[in-house]
Amino acid sequence: MTTPVPDHTRRNVGLLAICHGLTGIGNTTMVVESALVGHMLAADKAMATLPLGAMHLAVMLTTFPASFLMQRLGRRAGFSIGAAAGFIGTAICTWAIIQHSFWLFCLGAFVNGIYNGFATFYRFAAADGARPEWKSRAISLVLAGGVFAAILGPEMAKRTTDMLPPHMFAGSFVALTLTSVVAFVLIQFLRIPPASRSTVGGEARPLKEIAAQPTFLVAVASATIAYGVMNFVMTVTPLAMLGCGFAHEQSATVIQWHALAMFLPSFFTGDLIRRFGILRVMAAGVALLLACLAINLTGVTFWHFVAALILLGLGWNFLFVGATTLVTETYRPSERAKVQALNDLVIFGTVAMTAMSSGAVHHWSGWTWINVACAPAVVVAGIAVMWLQRRPRPALSA
Repeated sequence: MTTPVPDHTRRNVGLLAICHGLTGIGNTTMVVESALVGHMLAADKAMATLPLGAMHLAVMLTTFPASFLMQRLGRRAGFSIGAAAGFIGTAICTWAIIQHSFWLFCLGAFVNGIYNGFATFYRFAAADGARPEWKSRAISLVLAGGVFAAILGPEMAKRTTDMLPPHMFAGSFVALTLTSVVAFVLIQFLRIPPASRSTVGGEARPLKEIAAQPTFLVAVASATIAYGVMNFVMTVTPLAMLGCGFAHEQSATVIQWHALAMFLPSFFTGDLIRRFGILRVMAAGVALLLACLAINLTGVTFWHFVAALILLGLGWNFLFVGATTLVTETYRPSERAKVQALNDLVIFGTVAMTAMSSGAVHHWSGWTWINVACAPAVVVAGIAVMWLQRRPRPALSA
């Protein structure tokens, strides 16, 4: 009589959600402070968002090696390597601020991006071990760990900014080294079974054939637009608020509300997807993103920033979680590593470009053009979703 294989799905989802939250604390701190640190350290103020761009560039470059490394060594080993990179990267950032070195800060942000490159697979790791009917909920619950980050990240940024006088912001990055250590410890308790040889070595289609599927194209395009638009607007929000005379604490509060809106809906996004369907939830995300841009174009009061960034977070959540769930319908188990890697390569390549360019666009063209530039991309996502709704979606056998 064979012993049944234990189902660690709920335990893994809980641990991955906490780890995602710890990674998110670093991300929200980088959003709140990296542009301000860059503005403080860079001789050319148009380069203020370059460190955040360097972080996202590292995420993009990490996706393929991380995916295949975890296919060979397992999720736990890969996530442990990522957390170690997070510790090293934030330590470099701390030293860069103390030394007043802009390029060293960019290096630290890049190394920290390797951590994020591995961490982007938390959501897929949860879905891989889940039953088909529970995949969307597993993905959304892992992302819900970002609520933890939304509450603690900006608060930690505000309370640790002056922790190491006279080196403003250095204390925040000291605190981030500790979050990487906690994540490293928690990762050791994951119980994700390795992919079986039949799964890894089974029949797999060429990547070109997989990428040509209409469902894959819409899923990747929608996720890319969701993350790219969100990042383009969010990255320069602290700079825009600084230019409007708002204090650092006020921009941190706006980012806090934004991060809550990004992740709090994840407690029920999976249920909405099961009830209304993936494409309807994605369409709602498109509408919310357009509403965000409209509010940003009507005023620059504190409450304009709050309302717009909340809608930005909600729109990102619906469109990104929906697109992530949709892409899991496009590959077989033997194709998992390369398809997930391609998906994140496209997404975070775009995110890197938006992070690097947003500071320059804001510096030379202003807040209005940041929002105007995003509108066509969101409209394209809406058209793509409506187009796919009119087509049948063949399901792949697991």
